[in-house]
Amino acid sequence: MEEAKAQMLYELADLVHGISRQLPAPRSLEPGICTPIEIHVMRCIAKAPGSAANVISRASRLPSSNFARVLRGLETKGLVQRKADNPDGRVVNLFLTDLATQNFILMRDAWSEALDGIFENPSEIESINAILRRIEQSLLNR
Repeated sequence: MEEAKAQMLYELADLVHGISRQLPAPRSLEPGICTPIEIHVMRCIAKAPGSAANVISRASRLPSSNFARVLRGLETKGLVQRKADNPDGRVVNLFLTDLATQNFILMRDAWSEALDGIFENPSEIESINAILRRIEQSLLNR
């Protein structure tokens, strides 16, 4: 890869990381604030509700031991629910609880407010969102 392209791609990734740090979870979440990793796992579940735990673990790109720890913490907080998929309970499907859904609404409101006024034209927002969705999907497909 040429140096100029590598530098531009690095800057894109660096900016995405920097922006995410400027948008912390609101303090009003119940039962309390969530870590960025917890939000990431819940986001993976929200994108594929009812998926098997191993599917969500792969989508989250967390090592299995870390994923299991985060999942237990989310269950303890009442944000994620496991449901056995078959009689022997070997396959477990994951769902967000109503409380988690309410928390996502709080995050939407807080993050929307934080970003409000940055863009004059709503079509800019949709263009950026489309590009970021394409990047995320391409990375997930690799």
